[in-house]
Amino acid sequence: MIERQGLRERVRRLAALVFSALLVLGCARVEAQAPGAGTAPVVREVPSSREAVRLSFAPVVAKASPAVVSITSRRSRVQRQPAFDDPFFDFFFRRFGGQARPQRRVETSLGSGVIVGADGVVVTNHHVVEGAEEIEVVLADRRAFAAELISSDQASDLAFLRLEGASGLPALPLGNSDSIEVGDLVLAIGNPFGIGQTVTSGIVSAKARSSPMLQSDVTFIQTDAAINPGNSGGALITLDGRLIGVNTAIFTRGGGSIGIGFAIPGNLVRARLAGVQAGQVEMRRPWLGAATAEVLPDVAHALGLERPRGVVVEEVYPGSAADAAGLAPGDVVLSVDGIAVDDPPSLAYRLSLRPLGERAGLEIWRRGREVALEVAVKPPPEVPAAAPTLLRGRHPLDGVTVANRSPALNEKLEADLFERGVVVLELSRGAAARRLGLRPGDGIASVNGRRIDDTRELEQALKARPGRWEIGVRRNGQVSLLRIR
Repeated sequence: MIERQGLRERVRRLAALVFSALLVLGCARVEAQAPGAGTAPVVREVPSSREAVRLSFAPVVAKASPAVVSITSRRSRVQRQPAFDDPFFDFFFRRFGGQARPQRRVETSLGSGVIVGADGVVVTNHHVVEGAEEIEVVLADRRAFAAELISSDQASDLAFLRLEGASGLPALPLGNSDSIEVGDLVLAIGNPFGIGQTVTSGIVSAKARSSPMLQSDVTFIQTDAAINPGNSGGALITLDGRLIGVNTAIFTRGGGSIGIGFAIPGNLVRARLAGVQAGQVEMRRPWLGAATAEVLPDVAHALGLERPRGVVVEEVYPGSAADAAGLAPGDVVLSVDGIAVDDPPSLAYRLSLRPLGERAGLEIWRRGREVALEVAVKPPPEVPAAAPTLLRGRHPLDGVTVANRSPALNEKLEADLFERGVVVLELSRGAAARRLGLRPGDGIASVNGRRIDDTRELEQALKARPGRWEIGVRRNGQVSLLRIR
């Protein structure tokens, strides 16, 4: 029995040695130089021994964690009974001694952030600080600072803060998010559920991930590192301690992590940070000026492509960057600056990495061959001028403020940039149109059968005093008629 145990032990040791040798011989090494990053080549290596497997993430965590902060934002909400918005009810309520007393309550949101500037510049998510009246940032060493919001953008879900009276802070260096590969090890650092700084590990599950669920023009890094509520705005780092993503969202069934998390790529953070450091308060994103769609198999076959790839142009906005570059419906954009794009979010993301005013190189597919073009990187145009107008008179739109749509205004309203015509900006408290169901963001398509293209035409149409009004309202791409006697 003892001899058998000794034989088994010798066999086990021999098997372990053979396995380790095979790992060493079959170890795959892939070197990738980060373009333009000026860093040494990254060596990726499968662990070749038990000692390698036992290696710890502690050194990289100790280096990166001081730059990850906890963010508490506070905002007040006023709760008011809808009945008080009705002038008739409000008049009689006040007439008989009543007084509307809206209730005010304070809402608190918790999130995370990353110090990206030693002078106290912090990047986080837009949704962490949206509407905040007071922002407090707590460092890993428990120092607390009041923070000022200096720039925020809902479309990319990025926001930048500046800590008041801070200097010499531990800033996390930005990595090149284009250099990562699916399967690379990453760490997520944040403040989930407000319990304190927490580190989780995982791999890059996918690159350039886009989804209608995310409702963003950003293509994300997907990771299985555990990300939970409160991690938003926290760091996704590589094993050399560089920030390659800002954690922003999770896919979940019950509110907790199931291993599908998304991070905004670090290269977009770098591009937005450059604008902030240049003094740009408003994050202006470039707009190609072309309505695009993913290339489906039947479209690829019809266009002569060997497989579905690229983004097909469906419409070009007159006077846009796409129009000036010579793009036309039916063209397929294959790449931007040499990097392939396969859906509209990836095309928008690639253009957003270029500073405004520069030019980007496009490779397109046109009539069976590849063509190179250059396109100007510029924001949506403010043409026509918005010309906000408060409508007054004896008509159903009295007290309604309207404006002319332009791509720039549509961007601010988070509407389709191709929408044209007249849009409702605001309704005064006593506006009759409020009771008719009109609301900000609606378009005024027609008045008594007359098409409306701008605010001047609308004012002219409202000067008539018919016995009956018929107003066409465009909402979510559909036009409905309001009939008022």
